[in-house]
Amino acid sequence: MIRTRPIPNEPLLLVEGDSRVLVAADLHIGIEHQLWLGGASVPSQTKEMLKRLRHRVGEIGPDRLILLGDVKHNLPWTSFQEKSEVPSFLRSLSEVARVDLVIGNHDIGIIDLAPRKVRVHPASGLVLDGVGYFHGHTWPDPRIFEAEILVASHLHPAVRLADRLGSGPPERAWVRAPLSTEALREGYGRDLRCPEMTVVPAYNPLCGGYPLDSARREDRGPLPKMARLERARVYLLDGTDLGRLDRIRAVQAEGTGGRR
Repeated sequence: MIRTRPIPNEPLLLVEGDSRVLVAADLHIGIEHQLWLGGASVPSQTKEMLKRLRHRVGEIGPDRLILLGDVKHNLPWTSFQEKSEVPSFLRSLSEVARVDLVIGNHDIGIIDLAPRKVRVHPASGLVLDGVGYFHGHTWPDPRIFEAEILVASHLHPAVRLADRLGSGPPERAWVRAPLSTEALREGYGRDLRCPEMTVVPAYNPLCGGYPLDSARREDRGPLPKMARLERARVYLLDGTDLGRLDRIRAVQAEGTGGRR
């Protein structure tokens, strides 16, 4: 039996089956360079992220660590910060765990930056011990859907819980969603299995989040199309169960007079 368990107060997922796999996604190393280009001076978060990840790996003792896409940030180029920090970050992690990296849309050039001990998988994803892992910016290999459960990222899921003024900062969140049979049929031209999917929040706190409860919709690739997000269940990092997304949206709309 496969069990998925979010680590309390951390954007990390532990998948337990034949092996124990720890999942982190959307680290976006180098995002500070983009912020600097926009006029904001923010210290690099890479050392702190590495410290926290190594600590958790030491505590949990997983058999493997999967980095589920967007390890680096800048595209279509690679910044000097990324050339300096990404290889040493991955090398340090590979000293404490077996590291697998699934390519995300920001990972252009990551193969040249990854140490030889880090196994790099294509954006089409991989299946490991009955679990399908993929980033989500592109349609994964159809064989992914033969897995018992799916784990994806890319969305940076969050909720913007309303305060007295009608809005608040986005809080990172977990999403557990059923899949759409119709969307998969349209995307692949045939019927596929529809296992439940868990969407992992962004690890890097500087990434912000995509407020799923907002009335605004952004083009986030095929992931929101294949997932029936309106029926998804949403959880905060501390484990708070907020319920189904359609009901969260309804409550938010009522509280703000439908303005959001």
